[in-house]
Amino acid sequence: MSKTLYRQQPIFLSFLFACLALLLSLNSYAQTPAYPTKPIKLIAPVAAGGGLDNIARAVAEKLSRSIGQPVIVENMGGGGGAIASQATAKAPADGYTLMVAYVGTHGTNPAVRRLPYDAIKDFTPIGMIGATPNVLIINPELPIKNFKEFVDYAKKNPAKLSYGSAGPGTLTHLGMEQLKLAAGIFMVHVPYRGVGPAYTDLLAGQTQAMFPTLFAALPYITTNRVRGLAVTGAKRSTAAPNIPTFKELGFNGFDGQQWYGIVGPANLPPAVVAKLNTELNKVLASPDFSEKMTSEAMTLMPMTPPQFANYIKEDIARWAKVAKDRHIEIE
Repeated sequence: MSKTLYRQQPIFLSFLFACLALLLSLNSYAQTPAYPTKPIKLIAPVAAGGGLDNIARAVAEKLSRSIGQPVIVENMGGGGGAIASQATAKAPADGYTLMVAYVGTHGTNPAVRRLPYDAIKDFTPIGMIGATPNVLIINPELPIKNFKEFVDYAKKNPAKLSYGSAGPGTLTHLGMEQLKLAAGIFMVHVPYRGVGPAYTDLLAGQTQAMFPTLFAALPYITTNRVRGLAVTGAKRSTAAPNIPTFKELGFNGFDGQQWYGIVGPANLPPAVVAKLNTELNKVLASPDFSEKMTSEAMTLMPMTPPQFANYIKEDIARWAKVAKDRHIEIE
């Protein structure tokens, strides 16, 4: 064997081993089944029925067709979403257990409560679905026709107005506390166990104001059983184009909304996250889904996973500031 051939032999062997390693890697990749290969569980952190449950089922139906595997909604209410959030956080990080996160589980609750989960560290944000604004509504028997008159009336009649909420620390509570601080007014807070009883007393005149979602309030607004004065968000809702935004009225920072998105356990594989985000955004782009959500006063908000992660962080920070300014902490 010549000296030249001898010197080249290690190089040749290295090249040969590299080729074999590449072939083995490609063969292993080819044998790895593409995600998903079995049904996916989508946890809805509420009891069956209602807005969030309807959204979860609409998304699940569309995703099932798109990805070729059943997406099964499992309702898991209790603890203001804490039970469902814990179950999701503890699930295997394989993409087969997901959850519909919303402003309660990943916005207001983390801002005011000590939770058995970390809304940032314990989850992988996959994508936003959309949001419906909140609306300031009043009992129409009040001598108030618009937002300016509402603020003037509240200032002239301190403690005469009371407002109902779905409970301490909820969006209906924190949103109104934000308004009280910004407008320099005072109203008595009357917490209820859920938004239903709060509506009952508002319609009966036992309370005078409320700050619910526009979707929930629309039936009462359109029948003149309540009067809508202002909505949150960057622009007016197409579902209630006659109601101005807080921003139009000179009140900036009222961007809080009832939002919904999809999350999974922490450390989901990037390929799984990318696949789910792509398919979710396809669902949002479909005309029939868009029409259904628009009819429910929801604005669809497709996002990348990093954008959604940033949205969650900003929402928690928003409500944490309100809670700190108003000295609100729920045990």
